Amino acid sequence: MCIIGRAKRGRPSIYFPEYADQAAKLFRLGATDAEIADFFGKHERTINRWKTDQLGFCQALKDGKLISDMDWPTGCASAPLASNTRRPRPHKLKPVEYKDGKRLKETDRLEIVMVKRVLPPDTTACIFWLKSRRKVEWRE
Repeated sequence: MCIIGRAKRGRPSIYFPEYADQAAKLFRLGATDAEIADFFGKHERTINRWKTDQLGFCQALKDGKLISDMDWPTGCASAPLASNTRRPRPHKLKPVEYKDGKRLKETDRLEIVMVKRVLPPDTTACIFWLKSRRKVEWRE
């Protein structure tokens, strides 16, 4: 809101056209408005002001969010495939020596073994994301 006869308060916002492309790329990666503001070193209110004042910025954000939102259903479907990892884990081994059926000696040894770890998809996170970002298409 601008009052006639008075100067605007605060420092003028510095906006560069290349901010639109950078913000769109960040939104494609799933960034939020607060993370975008942090990236540019601005306050979240400044980002919201740019959305209303700069049409190119607003459209770039919408396009970036749309691409990110379209990737979510695919990502949720392929989550079991993407979450297979191999990690090192220590395992305790106890080799036992026998002679004539009698136990002679038992030793403890620690070995690092690569173990395949499968994480199930977080379907609740997928549902929450789609319901909050794509309300019309994913409502109940």
